[in-house]
Amino acid sequence: MPTKIGLISDTHSTLAPLQEALTIFRREQVDTIICAGDIAGYGEKKIKHDVEPLIDLLEEHNCLMVSGNHDHWSEEDHAEQNKDKLKHFFDSLPSHLELNIEGKRIYVVHSSPPDEEHGGIKLLDPEGEIYQDRKELWANELKDLNADILIVGHTHQILCEQLGDVLLINPGSTIFNHNCSILSLPDMQVTHYALSNKTPIKVWNWGMLFDKK
Repeated sequence: MPTKIGLISDTHSTLAPLQEALTIFRREQVDTIICAGDIAGYGEKKIKHDVEPLIDLLEEHNCLMVSGNHDHWSEEDHAEQNKDKLKHFFDSLPSHLELNIEGKRIYVVHSSPPDEEHGGIKLLDPEGEIYQDRKELWANELKDLNADILIVGHTHQILCEQLGDVLLINPGSTIFNHNCSILSLPDMQVTHYALSNKTPIKVWNWGMLFDKK
């Protein structure tokens, strides 16, 4: 039997797509769930109320998590009555994870190794097509990474690309890309699953996130 790993990222305090992803993971009988950061939202009041039940749900499912750039504690962004609990949760998130599952070395970070939370690995143009020069650039950047698989988030781009010896996976955002993914090991096959009854968007918010790398 293969080992199945559920992959999510950039939930941004929005509960419903996460609940749907977890339902898919239960149906597909995943063994482990990994979240590549940005659990918290952008601070908009209309979605702040979801952060606490969202965290409870992630912890209930023993999700492995890393910190994203939106996951740093701010008293302005969270409810006064639970500030100690939320501060402890966000302060305890690691910057990255190094795992070994089914003999495969897996590195998890929000943006890019070793522990970046900004910038990110952006390989897709606005239409979701690969920029070959960026693919080559990142294959070179990652050539010394001690991993077979690199799992990232941050850029809101759905990716599964072989970069030299490293398989790069970004499941995209559960809320903005309408996607979650399952990685099967040891065969290293990735399957994407649509969320919210919407077609997954391969690239979301391109203009804000664009830069030369």
